[in-house]
Amino acid sequence: MTASPGRYSAEFAVALDLAGRAGELQMARYERVEQIDYKSARDVVTEVDHLSEALILDGIRAAFPGDALLAEETGEHAAAAGESASSGVGRVWVVDPLDGTINYANGIPMFCVSVALVVDGRPVVGVIHDPTRHEFFAATIDGPATLNGHEVRASDKERLSDFVISLSLAGRNVATRARAIRKAIRVPRSMGSAALALAYVANGRFDAFVQQGGLSTWDIAAAGLIAERAGATVTNLEGGPGCESAAPTKSIGVLAAPPAHHADLLRRIAG
Repeated sequence: MTASPGRYSAEFAVALDLAGRAGELQMARYERVEQIDYKSARDVVTEVDHLSEALILDGIRAAFPGDALLAEETGEHAAAAGESASSGVGRVWVVDPLDGTINYANGIPMFCVSVALVVDGRPVVGVIHDPTRHEFFAATIDGPATLNGHEVRASDKERLSDFVISLSLAGRNVATRARAIRKAIRVPRSMGSAALALAYVANGRFDAFVQQGGLSTWDIAAAGLIAERAGATVTNLEGGPGCESAAPTKSIGVLAAPPAHHADLLRRIAG
């Protein structure tokens, strides 16, 4: 794949290369995981998460040694000039080395590598690599969304009743709200990898993505930019910016949908 033209072509090329190399590492060890540790009652981490993250971070440091880093497993790494990764200032690489670890650890082929560059709080480069399908979803802030180098666009379905949505709701009256949304659409789905599901909005595999809380910056920085550059409207569940680099871990909710249906879905989620 060639790098995207524009201001961030060098960064784009590095993100593609590192995401691809991390994916190769994951497939080499797929269904041969040696160590699984429990981060919480419902979350796990494998040695492949750590190896993938080290590979990506080392590559970024070699190419852009002054930049800050924010990664799922090792957290914040300040920029050379001293800015913290969550300050919303300067250049921050945001990395989820293996989104969908539970799937990966169980041999379910739905997981991905996510690499993004965020500048002054705004994602400007995003790469999602699905190594099981040899797919790279990618975008820069000044270019189109692509899948393996070919431009893609979000869903243009006219009727909400035809929508297939990645749906995960939480909070008050969740059963009632979920039931109301299910009645309004064709069918909901849950993949177990938020970053990959959000990237699927970019080429219409999912007509929309809804997750109410539980997300972190590394889940959405790359995929949210890709969906946005494909024509989707991507926001938090209050209608504000979808990517909030200073937001606490697992506190973010996101809606990505075609502009014509975004407001309607936002209203339905609120109940």
